[in-house]
Amino acid sequence: MRLFFEEMFFAPRWYHYPLILLLLPLSIIYGLMMSVRRMVTSQKNFGIPIISIGNLIVGGSGKTPFAIALAKQLDGVVIISRGYGRKSKGMLEVSSEGKILVDVTESGDEPMLMAQSLPHASVIVSEDREVAIALAKEKGAKCIILDDGFNRVEIGKFEIVLEPEYIKNYLPFPAGAFREFWFNKKYADIVAKEGESFERQVYFEDLTQKMLLVTAISNPSRLDSYLPEGVVEKIYLEDHAYFEEEKLRILLSKYKAKSLLMTEKDRVKMQGFKLPISEMKLKLEIKETIFTQVDEYIKGYPQ
Repeated sequence: MRLFFEEMFFAPRWYHYPLILLLLPLSIIYGLMMSVRRMVTSQKNFGIPIISIGNLIVGGSGKTPFAIALAKQLDGVVIISRGYGRKSKGMLEVSSEGKILVDVTESGDEPMLMAQSLPHASVIVSEDREVAIALAKEKGAKCIILDDGFNRVEIGKFEIVLEPEYIKNYLPFPAGAFREFWFNKKYADIVAKEGESFERQVYFEDLTQKMLLVTAISNPSRLDSYLPEGVVEKIYLEDHAYFEEEKLRILLSKYKAKSLLMTEKDRVKMQGFKLPISEMKLKLEIKETIFTQVDEYIKGYPQ
């Protein structure tokens, strides 16, 4: 059922359209509600530069690697994330200037990946972003990156919205993957479209002749165009799901694979596992003009 809806959201086929038409009135109502919310909500100024990396669709669009690439360009930056999929609640410091303070079950996979990738930045997870912003300021942050922050309309910030290279279903939830009407991207300061404003660079480590792809990301079929030769089977779990070492060992044996092929986001949840792993790494090549605009925003921020 999950794969049916992911396919309907991102790459609908003929058999999805009866359900899409049935859900269309709900999508229009939902889209209107989100647009009214955006228009009537007053934004709060927190007295610190805040850069939001967001998107209009549910699921992955490169926010995490984009935030990592941007954070590497900034001094005194704190990343604030919701921490989807974590087994903890409330506000937690995941890392402080690169020092990891919790394990991945408490942080969630994406915040841990950011923390491990950024030795000079700090990462905080919190359902309440305003409380996390206050903590970041208390700790001396010079600027904040708000992960997945476009829908936090009450927070005054510099908006970067990531847009997929190809979109086949422009409808809001529940008939499509959009959190708002697609044209609400006009509220962003930068709309960064994949293939124009940034490119994905995929490379691999420790490839073997026979690999079992195991991943817990949203819309996993987006990996297909990057997969190397030697993938004997694909196992898709729910987004942010955690792994059990013994179950993975059984799967390796079942498919007679020499290693597990996993993304970086998946790999951070396998700390201490004694299994052969081939890793799929992702880096974004981002247009320099985006970094320039962010730098101008920070420098022009009233002190």
